[in-house]
Amino acid sequence: MTSPSLPLSGKRALVTGGARGIGAAIARRLAADGADVALTYEKSADKAEALAAELRALGRKAVAIQADAGSAAGAPAAVDGAVDGLGGVDILVNNAGVARMGAFADQPLEDIDALLNVNVRGVLLTTQAALKHIPDGGRIITIGSTVGEKVGFGGITVYSASKSALESFSRGLARELGPRNITVNVVRPGATDTDMNPSDGPMAPSVLPSLAIGRYGRPEEVAAAVAFLAGPDAGYITGDGILVDGGANA
Repeated sequence: MTSPSLPLSGKRALVTGGARGIGAAIARRLAADGADVALTYEKSADKAEALAAELRALGRKAVAIQADAGSAAGAPAAVDGAVDGLGGVDILVNNAGVARMGAFADQPLEDIDALLNVNVRGVLLTTQAALKHIPDGGRIITIGSTVGEKVGFGGITVYSASKSALESFSRGLARELGPRNITVNVVRPGATDTDMNPSDGPMAPSVLPSLAIGRYGRPEEVAAAVAFLAGPDAGYITGDGILVDGGANA
């Protein structure tokens, strides 16, 4: 059972791409703050089911849902699974995303389609489906990127464009949903130590000098920003969000 002293007690959260990395950290933090959690995965079934079991051991409802964030059918599948498993959705965290690097002049259509379908269309369609269920006072939080605001190096043109699209989408939606007290925000991680971008990986030597705090972030630090925006103290923050980037965009 959830404790009434927890900030998200009684809330129901859907975290897309929640089986690993930042998504898994978000799912854990929201559950620790009292929320029941549905998380989606594409291929990491074992990790997703293990995480759901971990959250249930905390006394929360938790379900793992297979859904392809890049397909038009993935959005309603994710939302329907969350509603069936939790009884509704109060908090949507659009975390699922992909990264494809390379010079734009030579970037294959397959990569461009993946970036736009998952990072942009998937967010829009999942949010649209969730809005049929999110009550007044709900929360929509999308994981963007520092490069959605400032592009500090080459080779990520389409990726940065996909993350920039989430900024204007969230600002526009915040205007539409403000009368219902539904907040819409972006959390913008910088270099974060995950299996997709490890702190000892090949990009680290070029990334570290750009940081005011000279280390990679931890997924839990991104999750803390999400939890704050999902909670009761952030009810007057909308159409913007939080940078979690160690000063990279300072």
